Formats: sequence, structure tokens, C-alpha cells
Amino acid sequence: MARRAIAAPPMLPGFSVVRPLGSGGFADVFLYEQDLPRRVVAVKVLSSDTVSPAVLRAFNAEADILARLSTHPSIVTIHLASIAADGRPYFVMEYCPDTLGARARRGPLPIAEALDAGVRIGGALESAHRAGLLHRDIKPSNLLVSSLGAPVLADFGIAAALTISGDTSLAMSVPWSAPEVLQEQTTGTVPSEVWSLAATIYTLLAGRSPFEVERRELNTRDQITRRVIAAKYVPTGRADVPPRLEQALATAMSKSPERRYATAHALAEELRWVQYELGLPPTTLEVAAPEWARAGGTIDLADERHRGEVVTVVKPDSRSAARERARLEAAEVDRDGLVIRDRRRGRNVAPALIGAGVAVVVLVGMAVVLRAIGVL
Repeated sequence: MARRAIAAPPMLPGFSVVRPLGSGGFADVFLYEQDLPRRVVAVKVLSSDTVSPAVLRAFNAEADILARLSTHPSIVTIHLASIAADGRPYFVMEYCPDTLGARARRGPLPIAEALDAGVRIGGALESAHRAGLLHRDIKPSNLLVSSLGAPVLADFGIAAALTISGDTSLAMSVPWSAPEVLQEQTTGTVPSEVWSLAATIYTLLAGRSPFEVERRELNTRDQITRRVIAAKYVPTGRADVPPRLEQALATAMSKSPERRYATAHALAEELRWVQYELGLPPTTLEVAAPEWARAGGTIDLADERHRGEVVTVVKPDSRSAARERARLEAAEVDRDGLVIRDRRRGRNVAPALIGAGVAVVVLVGMAVVLRAIGVL
């Protein structure tokens, strides 16, 4: 798919645009500064080309779940989800200065860091699955690095919303997609997400996706797709990767979904055993309790009865108009620009100023008279 040009950032009340951060197949990301509380945030805006009534309904349903999911320590924090004045849905998220995908492109990660990320993201995925939500686009670039240096999973919901609209190509990242997804047998299942998580961990360890080869000309989209469908696992080639980890990744990327780990939790637990055998402190596997997952009920994103069509109530000129209305409501101004009434304080300003002036004149006059008769 051809890379599209980044769109102009929308005007958002209470936020000021700083600079673009990146552009993908269906969304742009911008750095904004929030007015109150003062902080920088990342704002992901869906492309206007992907917006449809079905996507807007799914977007709204996803936002409801994201409000609960973002409390997980390994899921990016969502501050706000809304619709811009031009009709584009957007998320306001915590700003993460780096991604594990970018780190992997610079070189393979230390095994301890890759295992830690795998366990953390496994817990995040398991929590999402228990809440009835599939990610559908797990890949290294969606593993952000927070300002505290911890990996967090981003882009929940957007890929799912696009899949519901019927355009699965936009929600598919070939090197990390399971064979059954590439063959369009499904748009996503728990086993396919287990595959994607394992392929992502492999990428962090190897510095390349599992089915890439050294010769770049042999890594076209079609060629990688054929290798993924064949699902012949090739070891990472790292001497410090133990056999148990290679076997865990091979199992998670089995061609048959039934032979993979049944859950993201099971894969994460196996990674913890690898940590233990390597003498590394096992990462805490944080998974939402069943009571949390059921709180409020799960949301079927394909059920259009969940909410009606989402529309924006923000007018394109609302920001400037609001400032002008506030100025006019705060003060009435005469032709010379003199404020004659302050509505916020509920009193006339000009008469008060005039009265103060008269009082000054009277006092000065009295002082002159008293000085003349020798009192002063």
C-alpha cells in the first residue's frame, strides 16, 4: 500500500499542535500540548478516508472499553477519545518517546529486555481478551516505550474498527500476522494474537521479523506472505537464546492454531519459566481478574445497537468564537475602547472611575483651602 501524505492536524479545544510524530496506513499521530493540566500528549487521528458510520460506531464502542483497559500498566493510557470538528475520530494518549520496533531496527534487544516485554505485553493481551476485545495489529511498532522506560501496548480498537468496516487490508501487518489471517480465514482470534505476540518477541530478539531473509529483494510483501503461510520456523540464530525459548516461539507460531498456546497468559508464563532458568528475576504477570473483565459487561463491536451514529458537536470556528463571546460577555466597550461595565463583577466600571476622580478633586481642593488659612 502506497504511503500517504500526513494530513493537517485538527484544531482541538484545549490543545495546541506541536509537531507531527508519524503517519500510518489509516491514522496520523501528532504531538500536542495540553493547556490544563499542562503536559504533552500524543493524539492519534483517523484518516478521513477511513471514516464511515460503521467505523464511527465501532470507534465509540472501543473508547468505552479503552477507558477500562488503559488502567493496565502495560497498556498505553488514554486520556480522551472524541470526534474532531472535521469529523475525524481521535485519541488523546500519553506521549511515549520511543517504540520497541524502532529499537529493534537499531539492533537486537538484550534477551532480558525482550523477555520482560513479552511477559508484560502478554498480560496486557490476556486482560483485553478477558474483556472481549482483540487487538488485531500486534507488532513491534505498537509496543511503545513510556517516559519511565516501560513497554506499553498501543493502538487498541482502531484496527478492530477498520476490520468491522470491511477493509481488512488496512488492519493487517503481514510479517506479524498469523497464516489463517493472511489467508482470510479469520480477521482475528486469540490463537492468531498468540502468533503475533510470538512473532513480535522474535523480532525484538533477531532485529528482523521471523520470515525475512538477508537479501532485501526477497522480502517483498508477497514473498513474506508465502513464507508465513508455510509457517516453517527458523531459529533466531542467537547463541544466548536458550532452546526452551526457541521452542516456546516455535510452538506459538505453529501453523495449526490448535497447536499453539491456548492463551496469551500461557505464553507469558512460559516466558517467565525461561527467565527463571536464565537466572533472571521473573517479570510479574499482571492480568485483570475475571470480576474486572466482566464489569459493565463486554461490548460486541459488531453490534450496531450499542450506540447510534457518532457525530461531532464541535463547530469548526468554536475556539475563536468562544474566545470572542467570553470577551464580549466580560466587558462592554464604548467607541473609545473604555470599559464601562464589568459583567463578571456585576458593577458599572465607568461610574466608579468617575466617582473616584471627583473624590480626588475634592480632597485636593480642601487641602488648598486649609493651607491658605494656615491650618496646614
